[in-house]
Amino acid sequence: MTTPIQVLVTGATGRTGSLVFQKLQQRPQQFIVRGFARSSDKVRQLFGTSDNFFYGDIRDSNTLIEALEGCSALVILTSAIPQVKGIPQPGQRPEFTFPDDEMPQVIDYQGQVNQIDAAKASGIDRIVLVGSMGGTNEKHPLNSIGNGNILIWKRKAEQYLIDSGIDYTIVRAGGLLDQAGGKRELLVGKNDTMLVNPPNGIPTSIPRADVAEVVVQALLAPNARNKAFDLISQPEDAPGTVVTTDFTALFAQTTPGL
Repeated sequence: MTTPIQVLVTGATGRTGSLVFQKLQQRPQQFIVRGFARSSDKVRQLFGTSDNFFYGDIRDSNTLIEALEGCSALVILTSAIPQVKGIPQPGQRPEFTFPDDEMPQVIDYQGQVNQIDAAKASGIDRIVLVGSMGGTNEKHPLNSIGNGNILIWKRKAEQYLIDSGIDYTIVRAGGLLDQAGGKRELLVGKNDTMLVNPPNGIPTSIPRADVAEVVVQALLAPNARNKAFDLISQPEDAPGTVVTTDFTALFAQTTPGL
């Protein structure tokens, strides 16, 4: 019988991270999962228990050491989160900003570098990192939020992971939807080509649950190792859609390198 893979999920209380954590929990014969978070209250609120959770801050790599001990894989789902700036006036669009100590350079770059370095020191041999599409475009609207250049810093962290020598899978998701997974055909690409020219003009989005499933499958599939790819989905009601169930075939369409 195959020994279960011990996995640490950081950002496990986030909307996508919590789905990944739950999906891994549902496969006890394949995975032993731990979560990493800052707030025990949020963990209990989401999961009803704090079992198998470790607490710390990705800005301090020392807080990751205990959580990584004994693991062979790390899933990185941490990200800077913009906040509404002030109170918008009626009819005005809200402005967003980042707290000074949680800018994308701090969270999406240095925080991920800290995780990668701690993982390497702990003997982790596999990292799955969930990022965002749009990193090839410095003028992408997301980069203007709070002058954070969030997609630029995410892409720099992805390159750092590739250069680390640890086996990687980098999943760059399109716009995230809070909808049910397992009902769509998933599409993979590279270098934001699907953003520039969406297939048949479809929305460049994907349910969080489908992203979470791709993360789980990537941990199991040998041909997902050392691959980086963009990920979107066909609309659920698209003509001729074939729901993706063969993830080995999906990963066969992906390629190494940034």
